[in-house]
Amino acid sequence: MLKKTQGIVLSAIRYKETSIIVKIFTRELGLKSYLVNGVRTQGNKSKIALYQPLTLLELVVYDKDNGGLQRISEAQLTRAHQLIPFDFTRTGIALFITEVISKSIYENYQNESLFDFLQECIIILDSKDVHVGQFPLVFLIEKARYLGFAPQAALGFLSESRSQPFSPTELAQAENYLSALMTYSFANEAKISKALRQKLLDHLLDFYSQHLDNPGNWKSLMILRQIYE
Repeated sequence: MLKKTQGIVLSAIRYKETSIIVKIFTRELGLKSYLVNGVRTQGNKSKIALYQPLTLLELVVYDKDNGGLQRISEAQLTRAHQLIPFDFTRTGIALFITEVISKSIYENYQNESLFDFLQECIIILDSKDVHVGQFPLVFLIEKARYLGFAPQAALGFLSESRSQPFSPTELAQAENYLSALMTYSFANEAKISKALRQKLLDHLLDFYSQHLDNPGNWKSLMILRQIYE
């Protein structure tokens, strides 16, 4: 059966000579794996560009009840990214976002509210006005709400974790900053030191690891640290 849906590309791997298997988080159908034939040929470079991480797509797909690999009938851009592919910082954050999403959801997982949030985040990341330094922190805080394990108050993010890397002074600063992020989201204008922001990022990832099944190491964290040095 053919169905229309929106999608966010998470990853693509090579398959045989000219094809790829792409994971797409769709709004109406959830996380699906699609086999896309013939996109790795010389004349189809424009088509494979559709399947880069965090690309937003309008899709017509074949939806089979028996699961397994599905196929795409039509795919076109919802909007073309203006900054993410061309800005090193935004590209690194995009890789981080992709890893967090991929480790947080499973095949066929469907959540329209989460999809809408993720789509909004990608558009914000691609805008000129976003404060990229705080973006990963806001993303982790907000996403935890949609996954159902976000504490009600900032202190919960700090106390409900195995690691406590903060000094008493840092703990107060971290709580105030997290509270501002929870209140103002991406529009927050409060600031902290780069070192404390890095500690908070490590801490929030540890918080996530406690709530996810087998998250493993966060491979994109090294890239983020290089960006923020």
